Amino acid sequence: MSESGKPLVISAALAGAVTMKNQNPAVPYTPEEFAEEAKKCYDEGAAIVHIHARDPNKNGVPTHDLEIIGSVIKAIKEKAPDIIINLSTAISALSTPKQRIAPVARFKPPLASLNTNSMNFSVGNWKTGEVVLAPDNVFKNTFSTIQKFAKKMKKAKTKPEMEIYDFGGLYNMLFLNKQQGLFEQPLHFQLVWGVLGGIPFTPLNLAHILELLPENATWSVCGVAKAQFQAALCAAALGGHIRVGLEDNIRTITGELAKGSWEQVRWAKKVAEIAGRKVVQGEEARKALNLLREDVEL
Repeated sequence: MSESGKPLVISAALAGAVTMKNQNPAVPYTPEEFAEEAKKCYDEGAAIVHIHARDPNKNGVPTHDLEIIGSVIKAIKEKAPDIIINLSTAISALSTPKQRIAPVARFKPPLASLNTNSMNFSVGNWKTGEVVLAPDNVFKNTFSTIQKFAKKMKKAKTKPEMEIYDFGGLYNMLFLNKQQGLFEQPLHFQLVWGVLGGIPFTPLNLAHILELLPENATWSVCGVAKAQFQAALCAAALGGHIRVGLEDNIRTITGELAKGSWEQVRWAKKVAEIAGRKVVQGEEARKALNLLREDVEL
């Protein structure tokens, strides 16, 4: 069935927990930089910004500090009041589960990431097979943690964005979804491709995941480096939504350093339009993703 005309929501992940200014100077650290980048992304068609706050006084390291996170959100909403805030509950490898979920309880964003399994999570050289960053890192998301986060999100009326790095994470969520009342329906999934420790993007992997998603579930894609573009092209054609941004990829499709996440948003909008999809923002985007909240609480 044709997906032409179906609404498409673009998200921009502005910083992440790993990408630094020495890789791309456009990565935001300060609240003002986050706000400027969010406004540019909104103007290019993004409906959502995904936030990993940074501590500008500590060389831009990821932070769970609620005051800094609040400053980032406030600055963004002043510049782009209609943009939808999506908060990370990954934050950093040093954050405890209590610190990871605290921003959701405090700010009650319309969306927040819900990570779905424990896994190796590293950075590698895909040409040589060398693990170049965090070879001992395990991203810990036990069933206990997942369920606690889900309950906190439900209390805050925050839509869980279920981060699917591999089939194990997807089956975890399909299992937990059997519990009555743990999640508001329909579910929303973010299919994450190309993390070292997860699965790479292939059309076959995407097709298999789509076969497994619950009826009426919404889904989006993001991907590390070139997987960002490969997955986005397929999502536009198949009825999914698209996440781009410097969290996942510092370059444009032609290989140059991106001038900002906004430049990738511009590309994603063109792709959506070529596929016959309607790029939506504001209330239309909230409706497309079945969000329960209009905005954050500051």
